[in-house]
Amino acid sequence: MNFETLIGKSSRDAYGEVFFELANKDEKIVALTADVGPSVRFGKFEQEFPDRFFDFGIAEQNLMGAAAGFSREGKIPFVSVYAIFAALRSIEQIRTDIAYPNLPVRICVSHSGISLGEAGPTHHSIEDVAVMRSIPNMTVVVPSDGLSTGKLVDTIHGHPGPVYMRMSRVNEPTVYFKEKEFAYGKGHIIREPEEITLITCGASTGHALNAVKELSKDGINIGLVDMPFIKPIDRELIEDVLRSSKIIMTIEEHTVLGGLGSAVAEIVAESGSDTRVVRTGIPDEFTKAGPYEDLIRFYGIDSAGITKKIRSLMSV
Repeated sequence: MNFETLIGKSSRDAYGEVFFELANKDEKIVALTADVGPSVRFGKFEQEFPDRFFDFGIAEQNLMGAAAGFSREGKIPFVSVYAIFAALRSIEQIRTDIAYPNLPVRICVSHSGISLGEAGPTHHSIEDVAVMRSIPNMTVVVPSDGLSTGKLVDTIHGHPGPVYMRMSRVNEPTVYFKEKEFAYGKGHIIREPEEITLITCGASTGHALNAVKELSKDGINIGLVDMPFIKPIDRELIEDVLRSSKIIMTIEEHTVLGGLGSAVAEIVAESGSDTRVVRTGIPDEFTKAGPYEDLIRFYGIDSAGITKKIRSLMSV
């Protein structure tokens, strides 16, 4: 597949295209969903391979149990629903039926973070990374844009254990403008580490990149690292950043508790470094409802909010 055709596309649109290409080549792949097939971009697959498409209705616990069963029978299940319904409604089945026996089920969710906007806190998924990274055997992946999503789907296809891949509903700002390899468990330096370096994931990477570009106009150089693998996280890369940076600022569309920021802070604490870690994301509260662009502005995780936060750190 020419992955560069995914440049500028949303993560879920890119996922639908790459998944279809993989499934077209591998008859063991089956698609499972819970009443949201078109939203998670399973529409083309359902039309072409109806015997390999399974919709369980609004019954996510059954969905995950069935995915475990398919895996035990030699199939490669890709399970796609909204993030909130995977990570919270069916968490027992994911933990016990899929992760405990270490089954190669790919749980590729969309509409994560606050991307469901007006649907409000009942449909915002700001806890899912924290939940999933606490489960043994689980790999947690958060791509930043269309191209990275496509490459990461290809990367996790052959992984021998369970994977949780988190995608947005919106079209994220583009980060990668040419094809790049995405090795398992590795991050990418977008801008070389500086005294202040941002470590980001998901849509926040694109917003951070825009902030870094804006600050560079004033001669302010800020480092930027895209960290698509939250678990296993690229410890070696974080330790390299510590050698250059006095402040690491993590940015994620997720609660500041238990996600990327916590994973980075754990490594920094264990290293004995005196580098300061500033976690940026959703505070420890239930989210508000509203248009997505208004929400990321409210929580300060759009490019303008990130720019303002960096300037405030520089003045300390």
